[in-house]
Amino acid sequence: MMTEIYFDNNATTRMLPEVFEAMAPFYLDLYGNPSSIHRFGSQVGERLSQARAQVANLIGAADPVEIIFTSCGTEGDNAAIRGLLQMRPEKRHIITTQVEHPAILGLCQHLEKKGYRVTWLSVDREGILDLDELREALTSETALVSIMFANNETGVIFPIEQIGEIVKDKGVPFHVDAVQAAGKLAIDVKNSPVDLMTVSAHK
Repeated sequence: MMTEIYFDNNATTRMLPEVFEAMAPFYLDLYGNPSSIHRFGSQVGERLSQARAQVANLIGAADPVEIIFTSCGTEGDNAAIRGLLQMRPEKRHIITTQVEHPAILGLCQHLEKKGYRVTWLSVDREGILDLDELREALTSETALVSIMFANNETGVIFPIEQIGEIVKDKGVPFHVDAVQAAGKLAIDVKNSPVDLMTVSAHK
């Protein structure tokens, strides 16, 4: 009999038993609507607030109210980018990289078809970004920059602090897909030049 060994934990991994135990009550007993005014729902709302505070603590957010829950990293990326574009409808230029996760690549390709101009930053053979290329790409029409923290295929970690300083110097919003970094690398958004960040529990 052949033994199957799973080597793709970086894509998604089995839920830890302690996480399953922590979640089980919400599937079986505490299933009320957290927005309800009755006690059965409000107790779930209290637990949701606790979870929001835990995530805020994980990434060093200034206030738990800054944490927005979505169903997955892809939805989080979409909400961040689309939200920034709606805030600045006159800006029609997006900067990202050629090596982003499909959640970002697919969205930006779609936005190109809708009339947005997308600058696709390249990387060298080691997967490293040319920060001068980023500087040159920034214009008065740039709506946002979206660059991942850690690459999901190569493991390359991008210099988010340096990138953020370049972007912020031009007054452009900066989104970071940190799905592969959260829980593995230290993150402190309160003291970082990042406006929006996406993380995901299943990593």
